[in-house]
Amino acid sequence: MLVKWTRCTVIDRSGFHRGQQEWAVLPREPGFRGQGGGWSRREPGVVHLFTFWESRSSYDSFMVDAHDRIAAGQRDSYRDPVVRLFEYRFDVKMGFEPRFTDADLLRVAHCTVHEDRAEHFALMQERVWNPAMAGSPGMLRGVFAEAADDHAFLVLSMWNSSAERAKYRADRVERLGVRAQTGEDIASLTGDVIDVEPSWTV
Repeated sequence: MLVKWTRCTVIDRSGFHRGQQEWAVLPREPGFRGQGGGWSRREPGVVHLFTFWESRSSYDSFMVDAHDRIAAGQRDSYRDPVVRLFEYRFDVKMGFEPRFTDADLLRVAHCTVHEDRAEHFALMQERVWNPAMAGSPGMLRGVFAEAADDHAFLVLSMWNSSAERAKYRADRVERLGVRAQTGEDIASLTGDVIDVEPSWTV
């Protein structure tokens, strides 16, 4: 499964919202699995969108054929788009599916790791971080995915309330980081907390 992460700054909210409705045709596209996203809590005007495809080939076919036509009406409503592609590696909680209808909060982490620590980082995600997140109240599901060419990883988790996610923070995260040797693995880390916009879910 391919995960596409798009981040941009919206300069025309109503225009962007109207354009986002055009993506409702995506289920007609072969290999499309789901799309959702919303507004950053940390950066005003910033949007994150996550789109899932069965494979890189189905995504590439869509980009050649239908993408530009659907995207045309939204083009002038945002700036500074950044698009990253990741290949699925494993679930953060068992039974992942790219469904956003029951989530009201997303957490995304983008980690670039040292080349010789990439497999250790993935192993610690699976053995340390995943069980801790899966056991947190309000955590619905998540996905761990890897970029093809730059030792970067995406961790996307879905939550059903911000109050519940607040319980998975602070001292607990610090203890887990020490146990997983996260500081030795990661070269850079960025992330965000996102309020889901239900009308953008496809």
